[in-house]
Amino acid sequence: MRARVLGLATGMVADRMLGDPRRGHPVAGFGSLAHHLELALYAPRRRRGAAFTGALVAGTLGIGGLVERQASRRPAVRLLSTGLATYVVLGGRTLEREAHAVATLLEAGDLPGARLRVTHLVGRTPDHLSADDVARATVESVAENTSDAVVAPLLWGAVAGVPGLLGYRAINTLDAMVGHRTERYREFGWASARLDDIANLAPARLTALLAAALGDTAPALRAWRRDAPRHPSPNAGPVEASFAGALGISLGGSNTYDGTIEDRGRLGDGPPASVADIRRATALARRLGWAALAVVSAGAMVQAARSR
Repeated sequence: MRARVLGLATGMVADRMLGDPRRGHPVAGFGSLAHHLELALYAPRRRRGAAFTGALVAGTLGIGGLVERQASRRPAVRLLSTGLATYVVLGGRTLEREAHAVATLLEAGDLPGARLRVTHLVGRTPDHLSADDVARATVESVAENTSDAVVAPLLWGAVAGVPGLLGYRAINTLDAMVGHRTERYREFGWASARLDDIANLAPARLTALLAAALGDTAPALRAWRRDAPRHPSPNAGPVEASFAGALGISLGGSNTYDGTIEDRGRLGDGPPASVADIRRATALARRLGWAALAVVSAGAMVQAARSR
């Protein structure tokens, strides 16, 4: 367990220093494999989608299990394999870079450029977004992806080692690819979306709790309790609401996705998010990532001591 925890910390440091590799990212390779399998298996039926999701997640877990088994009696190998897997699946540094790129464009008054850049973070239609709308979208993405790309991998890595890290990233990637309520994916992507919801239940609530602890606590807890149910996502709602309260701003509202309007309700009591709040959100997310590492590591060590 000590080697696992040190591996998680090593991977976290690597992510903060390096960010995602620009070429040859294993997650991109997994996405390419998933795309080709989708072409072979696709039909607008849940059963086909479940087979697609099950095959890819089971295969990824199998690879992770093989790595974990080979390293089981060699602590140095376990540390290195866990560190490499952690680095591969984390995305905190790249998330911060993308958010800061949007902030820089907004600060320079380049709204068209900021609208284009924010599409790296969110799927909403950017054409008519105001500067504050772009800022809100960016802060919401920082909140949600801090849970998805930092806290969740760390938690699953602490619980299940390399299989947990790789398996979670497979689930989350498949949700991003096919877990949409579009005509094509409403049935085929159902299994991926539901599995992602389950995998993120605990991480999202840990993220919301840490955001409240590290920010303005009472407003964060109040927004989480009162406003999170207004959000259509059972996991993004608590995270975004808690971030809004912790930062003293409001998030949520109406978003347009390929012509479809989705109302997420108002999250928080403060003024609407503005460009100045983007860097405040990334600073909170950075602290939150390290706090999550400390919490899951301590939990893993306590559990290991109890099981002896």
